Amino acid sequence: MYTDLNQKVAVITGGSRGIGRAIAHRYAQEHMRLVINYHDDPQGAHDAVADIQANGGQAVAVQADISTEEGVQALLDAAIENFGGLDVWVNNAGMEIQKPTHEVSLADWNKVLDVNLTGVFMGAKAALNYWLSKHQTGNIINMSSVHQQIPWPTFASYATAKGGVKLFTETIAMEYAPQQIRVNAIAPGAINTPINAEKFADPKQYALTQSMIPMEKIGDPEDVADAAAWLASDQAKYVTGTTLFVDGGMTLYANFQGGRG
Repeated sequence: MYTDLNQKVAVITGGSRGIGRAIAHRYAQEHMRLVINYHDDPQGAHDAVADIQANGGQAVAVQADISTEEGVQALLDAAIENFGGLDVWVNNAGMEIQKPTHEVSLADWNKVLDVNLTGVFMGAKAALNYWLSKHQTGNIINMSSVHQQIPWPTFASYATAKGGVKLFTETIAMEYAPQQIRVNAIAPGAINTPINAEKFADPKQYALTQSMIPMEKIGDPEDVADAAAWLASDQAKYVTGTTLFVDGGMTLYANFQGGRG
């Protein structure tokens, strides 16, 4: 669909499952060359690579902790060594810990922010340094959440991190726009991913979540992947500093639908 993406090189953090894996497959459809990062799911990452290669695509799986300089450098090195450069960096890796805020340990707080916010900073920094050193344009896509906007009690660390991703995205988009480096975020709503599998297996919880969405349906990872493909392409060449909500209207406050309230 987006011919300008042909043979471009992308790093996708957290690419072994869920949204990250869907983005990898969508990018492969555009004939992009991919570095698929994983932390603790080697089987998922290698299965993703095998699927892509079986369909004639190019991809490698790389284990790395994306909240460390060593980890993100390993991903950048893999892109350069395997494919000769870097065009798109997708900061997708994320995690959540649910607990009443007064019971959250400092270790758990730091763990969530290290992955969801520091990891975004580290990935963006590595990509920016590479592109600036090469006098090259580039494209960063950060995975945020509807909870950059909607408070989420018992998930304070997650919501805090995603709020940070929003302003980080906007800040560096402004900072590096003169270099024609685009930076955007995608904010998914309720999506059928492994992280939500247990919750959505409960029919009551599934129905409750549906009721919070004006479109009255749960999204699929492919819905987010389509947004990531568009943002990476030249179809979005004049878009930077934006959060694209892929949420079925969840941020429109479905409880007020029909004039309630």
